[in-house]
Amino acid sequence: MPAWGGSYGVMASWGGAILFGAGTLLAAVGVWNLGRNLTPLPCPKEHAQLIVSGAYRIVRHPIYSGILFMAFGWGLWLNSWLTVGYALLLFAFFDIKSRYEERLLVEKFKEYTSYRMRVRKLIPFLY
Repeated sequence: MPAWGGSYGVMASWGGAILFGAGTLLAAVGVWNLGRNLTPLPCPKEHAQLIVSGAYRIVRHPIYSGILFMAFGWGLWLNSWLTVGYALLLFAFFDIKSRYEERLLVEKFKEYTSYRMRVRKLIPFLY
């Protein structure tokens, strides 16, 4: 793949660093807000509560979003099309995983449907 040219490469690196930092913060706040509800499995815990505050006001899956921002930020920092491609694959994975997870959340929390209509899934204010 061709190298990223001069000032574009520098701008991409700085943008990537900012995106990586924002992703780290978003994922960390998402973990903090989820608290005892956190589980590595897509199904919610038996006595889980629906969290819609903090990072969950901005995006429904802030931990996934934060990891995606970090992945894309890393690709931009490195000026690497291959790494950006891997980030796109990671995006597809989290999109599919979150669809399954959301079906389970709709079954567990009747208010999840209205929350889902108000808040975007993976990219704040966009998707």
